[in-house]
Amino acid sequence: MPYPEQMVQPMREELTRLGVKELKTAEEVDQAFDETKDGTMVLVINSVCGCAAGNARPAVAMVKQGDTHPDAYTTVFAGQDLEATDRAREHLAGIPPSSPFIALFRNGDPVYVIQRKHIEGRTANAIASDLRNAIDTYCTDGDIPADAPSQPNESGRAQSDNVPSSFRSIM
Repeated sequence: MPYPEQMVQPMREELTRLGVKELKTAEEVDQAFDETKDGTMVLVINSVCGCAAGNARPAVAMVKQGDTHPDAYTTVFAGQDLEATDRAREHLAGIPPSSPFIALFRNGDPVYVIQRKHIEGRTANAIASDLRNAIDTYCTDGDIPADAPSQPNESGRAQSDNVPSSFRSIM
């Protein structure tokens, strides 16, 4: 059963007021992928969780202030737009579903993903920096370096050994 619309509306608006296109149906997801099949697109899987509000959505806002952009910024809302979220996740085969989640697509293929495990416990600035670097790498007309990243570097991420494993994201 989806979350009540009145509960998620402010969370939706946090992205849509930035010009992120909301995709509420599977057909809208298909259309967005068709329109960017020869281009680039950021897809945000939005959610009600605190790390979406505190880190993921503000990171997207920071990235939108930059100079380089994908051809489209889009979003689906997990727990609300169930059909659209399922269709979007079909384009992420082999990547475990999570929300919040941010993916950069180039020519219809995911080339960079920021999963919930890369969002939790990190600042919006750190997440924005990761996404900005990916956009600067993949949203160009030039050749993509062979060693271009496909996700944030986890080796530099501090993870406390004092936190029970049940409090950490699934790796």
